[in-house]
Amino acid sequence: RRNGMIGNIYSMGLALQALETSSEFYAPRKWDRAQAFRVVYNHDYKELMAIAQVLPPLVGKSYLNAVGVCHVPTLPLSPPTATITVQFSITNTLKNYFHYSTSVCVPDNSTLLQVMKVARNEKPDIFCFKKKKKKTLRGPFVTSIHGLAGNETERTYWQFFSCWSPLQEGVGTYKPKNWEHIQAIFSTY
Repeated sequence: RRNGMIGNIYSMGLALQALETSSEFYAPRKWDRAQAFRVVYNHDYKELMAIAQVLPPLVGKSYLNAVGVCHVPTLPLSPPTATITVQFSITNTLKNYFHYSTSVCVPDNSTLLQVMKVARNEKPDIFCFKKKKKKTLRGPFVTSIHGLAGNETERTYWQFFSCWSPLQEGVGTYKPKNWEHIQAIFSTY
């Protein structure tokens, strides 16, 4: 892309590794290394897998040589000082149509998963959801909302949007802004 993004923010690490290690094999033009690295530097990575994938090209080493090179400090958590309001909607237009929306108040800096938990606590019959019991490499994975689960055979899943743009982060890391409208839409792939 013109802004230096390759795929999405979580595929950047793998793409940078591939481009860095195979630079002698592509021609005639070079890729804009500096622009791609600016994208990486400007993102606040939270998931360890994403950090592990982006670390090697940042330190100019292979994945195996980069492991253990960088220590990510753990910062003490301070209590939230403010709350934000987030609009959360769930929509299914594929079969047995439904659309529900709610506004929830959460501490500032909350993740989308925390927003979903508050919505579930306030209206459990509508905003119930399930996630995989084990965390995936990219964090928590929502498998079902309002009793409707994604299905590999039917190629369906829950996709999350903000202002009709797909989220580039997972529910465990994405932090909605005050008055942001987050939509979970039952989709096909």
